[in-house]
Amino acid sequence: MATTILFLLSFALFAPFSSLTPEAMSKGASLSVEDPEVLISPNGVFSAGFYSVGDNAFCFAIWFSKLPSHVDSHANTIVWTANRDQPVNGKSSKLSLLKNGNLILTDAGKFTVWATDTFSLSFVQLFLFNTGNLVLRNTEGVILWESFDFPTDTLLPHQLLTRNTKLVSSRSQTNYSSGFYELFYDNDNLLRLLFNGPDVSSTYWPDPWLVSWEAGRTSYNNSRIAVFNSMGNFSSSDDLTFKSADYGAVLHRRLTLGYDGNLRLYSWEEGKRTWVVSWQAIQKPCTIHGACGANSLCNYVNGSNRKCSCLPGYKMKNRTDWGYGCEPEFDLSCNKNESIFQLLSTVEFYGYDFGFFPNYTFDQCTNLCLEACNCRAFQYTYHEDTGSSNCYPKTLLLNGYRSSDFKGDIYLKLPKSKYNSYVNHAEEFGLVCSNEGTIKLARIYVKNRVNGTVKFMLWFACGVGGLEVLCIFVVGCLLIRTRKCSGADKQGYIIAATGFKKFTYAELKRATKGFTEEIGRGACGAVYKGVLSDKRVVAIKRLNEANQGEGEFLAEISIIGRINHMNLIEMWGYCADGKHRLLVYEYMEHGSLAKNLLAGTLDWEKMFEIAQGTAKGLAYLHEDCLEWVLHCDVKPQNILLDSNYHPKVADFGLSKLQNRGVLPNSIFSKIRGTRGYMAPEWIFNLPITSKVDVYSYGIVVLEMVTGKGPTRSVHDINEGVEIEHERLVTWVREKKNGEVANWIEDIIDPTMVARCDMGKMEILVEMALQCVEEDKDARPTMSQVVEMLLHHENDHH
Repeated sequence: MATTILFLLSFALFAPFSSLTPEAMSKGASLSVEDPEVLISPNGVFSAGFYSVGDNAFCFAIWFSKLPSHVDSHANTIVWTANRDQPVNGKSSKLSLLKNGNLILTDAGKFTVWATDTFSLSFVQLFLFNTGNLVLRNTEGVILWESFDFPTDTLLPHQLLTRNTKLVSSRSQTNYSSGFYELFYDNDNLLRLLFNGPDVSSTYWPDPWLVSWEAGRTSYNNSRIAVFNSMGNFSSSDDLTFKSADYGAVLHRRLTLGYDGNLRLYSWEEGKRTWVVSWQAIQKPCTIHGACGANSLCNYVNGSNRKCSCLPGYKMKNRTDWGYGCEPEFDLSCNKNESIFQLLSTVEFYGYDFGFFPNYTFDQCTNLCLEACNCRAFQYTYHEDTGSSNCYPKTLLLNGYRSSDFKGDIYLKLPKSKYNSYVNHAEEFGLVCSNEGTIKLARIYVKNRVNGTVKFMLWFACGVGGLEVLCIFVVGCLLIRTRKCSGADKQGYIIAATGFKKFTYAELKRATKGFTEEIGRGACGAVYKGVLSDKRVVAIKRLNEANQGEGEFLAEISIIGRINHMNLIEMWGYCADGKHRLLVYEYMEHGSLAKNLLAGTLDWEKMFEIAQGTAKGLAYLHEDCLEWVLHCDVKPQNILLDSNYHPKVADFGLSKLQNRGVLPNSIFSKIRGTRGYMAPEWIFNLPITSKVDVYSYGIVVLEMVTGKGPTRSVHDINEGVEIEHERLVTWVREKKNGEVANWIEDIIDPTMVARCDMGKMEILVEMALQCVEEDKDARPTMSQVVEMLLHHENDHH
């Protein structure tokens, strides 16, 4: 009886099909690229068929039928492709199961671009399993070929990764061809991630400087195999194990090596109809090797994408692909007197040293790099706890990233003759992390022979077109030479590379209706409300000629152009038209913090959010910018509020770019800031660091909570006259150190006492008092302030 049942099941499963059914494909059948027909797994979860990957370019692929990509809700989530690096034509291409048992993919009906290289005289069938595995097997149940043995960038539950298989990332979000990252077992039986770039390769996970047991792995095993299940448990023979954040639930899952080099486990969240990351290998994305290519720097801000920037003096090789990195715009001389170094603080370029030189002094390390023609930079680290130092001269600049955790610096070698032009400008671009339209693969088919007459006509047309362009160029140059230059023309070339729109004075005068609606005024000039021709409402700062010269104006543009943070004001353009210099900012509906404090429009919740957001903006300026930026004039007038009362720090006209490594010797040409908010360092001519902004921030927070300015008038009770000015800080400290238990109620703005969270207000005051310590070393950094506020907010919730 059992034998009969098995026979009937075998017959039902392997009986010849006339050609093709939705479940399977038999000998002699084929799938055409022009036919929408696909194979579908019995449970309907997976589909296999031709998938468009570009203009007239198709791959034979397997994808989740009803589960869209986490990148594009209109695209399917592909888990395997047969011909990822050789797409086929959109006409006459076929997947065919030949009568000899070989499965082949033909391009335009002529060329075989992929095949399983299988052979069987018995009946063979191609079947898509519920697991997503595409299987070719015969009537005896022998598996001749299966897609699970040839993964691309994704593993599915119960699909084995072995010594003979590896994952290879896609080239980009929308380019499914092979990328630069690989997950594989090395010769020590360890599962690793490798950057296999165009020119060099290096492993980066686990950390390459760790031996196996330090990384929690073992090489003492005789197998190389890894697998995970639908519940979210992953296990590898090298002792690497992990569980997904949602472990225990049976979900659709996939382990994908992303185009950015990070290995992530995704879980399908049915309620939100989206993929969520339930585990990832790398927590700091900039430590992934090759993230931005050679001669470039990776920077990451929480809540934002990775940012890539070319080093000073370098330019992108390929404007659409950071994988190729940057190339120098100069030739370094072997003459040591013709080179100079630019400091890049807390920056590391991992690997590619031409030697390790312990206990070298800074001067020795500098001379070592100057005397070596192939030295591009040197990394120098000084360990304060031991008094030792390390020197690493670099022949290649790869795997560069900035991190506040890194205790060393990079000194970049540049030609003296072009130093100033290089260090004042650095390009920064965001890695593409959103799918704003599909970038298609180009696919062009060229005939072997081109008609001679047609070829001649094409060359003739190109020649005429080239001559025409040359004439237009020459005429244009002559017109420019004869044109009378204005101030705008003289300055245009200096700041054209900033990427902002350059306005004429007439445009901005028209936008502000002749500068009639003034919304603010400061030491540098007045600010007016305006409406641009595209209907955007803007704030236009008209700079006083006497207060800010050309150098300061260009410095302000340069500073603002290099920053991007939700708590910093965004600049949209500028005007340098003759004697007129103006800056065009986004318009902030609720004006300045000073205006709102005066009007009493803020409740305690808004105040806490404003304090937190302002701290985040300043922390970004101090620690996460390509250059280190001091604001130098933090005060309520320079903190603006949008329609939701979210704060944005504004007015960088008094900023000073400083390299962190030379702070002890930093000197400012004049005192900067506003009296009452200025740190003691300004008064006593002490070194200026980021702690001057911390001090000013503390004063602002105290002003917000108390409703009083930086100084408060003290009156003689008997005489009824003002006899002195008392500092706000002194007054608050005296209240705190007094004998009154509810001191916090005594200092809070009387209009808010009955309607605020005293606990939160006390947190703000305690933090602000730390910020206004006389000794700058006793003050926290702005990032520490952010951590304190976030910690207390989380405790509150």
